[in-house]
Amino acid sequence: MNSGNGHSRTPLEVIDLQFPQVVELPLQPLKRPIWPAVVMFLLTVVTTLAVGSQLAASYANNQAPFSNLDNPFTMMREPLTNPSLLLLGLPFSLTLLGILFAHEMGHYIACKLYGIDVSYPMFIPAPNLFGTFGAFIRIRSPFPTRRALFDVGIAGPIAGFVVAVPAVAYSIFTSKVVPDAQASSDLVLGIPALVQFFAALFHPGVPARWLLLSPVGCAAWFGLLATALNLLPIWQLDGGHILYSLANEGHRRISIAMSLVLIVLGVYQWVGWALWGFILLVLTLRFRHPPVMNRWEYLDGKRRFLALVALAIFLLCFTLVPLKGT
Repeated sequence: MNSGNGHSRTPLEVIDLQFPQVVELPLQPLKRPIWPAVVMFLLTVVTTLAVGSQLAASYANNQAPFSNLDNPFTMMREPLTNPSLLLLGLPFSLTLLGILFAHEMGHYIACKLYGIDVSYPMFIPAPNLFGTFGAFIRIRSPFPTRRALFDVGIAGPIAGFVVAVPAVAYSIFTSKVVPDAQASSDLVLGIPALVQFFAALFHPGVPARWLLLSPVGCAAWFGLLATALNLLPIWQLDGGHILYSLANEGHRRISIAMSLVLIVLGVYQWVGWALWGFILLVLTLRFRHPPVMNRWEYLDGKRRFLALVALAIFLLCFTLVPLKGT
């Protein structure tokens, strides 16, 4: 056949030879040692045991968490100097680490299913109110599709929430009713919607603030707070990943707007929101969300429904004032 310019069309076989197709083989992830993750996990076990033992002592004395403490951030000092007390912290430590571990394993397993290079879950021990700053995983390879990004982002909050719900239910069901328990507490925990639901279910007519949470309840409360923070639709938080998979073009604008909302909440509600909002605003302006390799992929109705489930989980876990001084 003729191409119309006086030259015959180049045979297909010649085109293939001139421009051979390049097949990119997936890179094999490097094998990295597991011992750093194990060491950090064991350290977090110790710090959460120390905090849990103090919470157990307060609960046994019908006192609210963080009661009679000149400096709540030093509450783990006595258990660490007297290791025999650490066993009292097992209910708190196991519950909290179980929720955090489920959250991170949700991300980890989803990454493995999509062939994404990911680190082992890394726990962060800390001398604070709960003995930890949480846990994280590091994703070392790009997300191949919007569906992969969505699935990895939502898997963690759902897995952690599934573990947290029975812990909340059990702690509310077995909680003590102590009307003046908050009087001796230096810090008062906020009451998320999920806690209010189970309080109305198991203790009808009793104000939720009268319920004295056990160490298991305190751990579940922290798990709910961590879930709510992760589901904020900002930057590269889990909620940010979900947002990017749904509306990648508006992700940065929405992240900036939501960061500003947090700053406003920090002025009128809880100062911690202002800190979070400022940090996330800086991160959003400085580091854009990494693009997915196929950003035009269609996100099916099932995943869009799961996005509404994630929103419902956020609303059940969120509280305007998580901590308030007395």
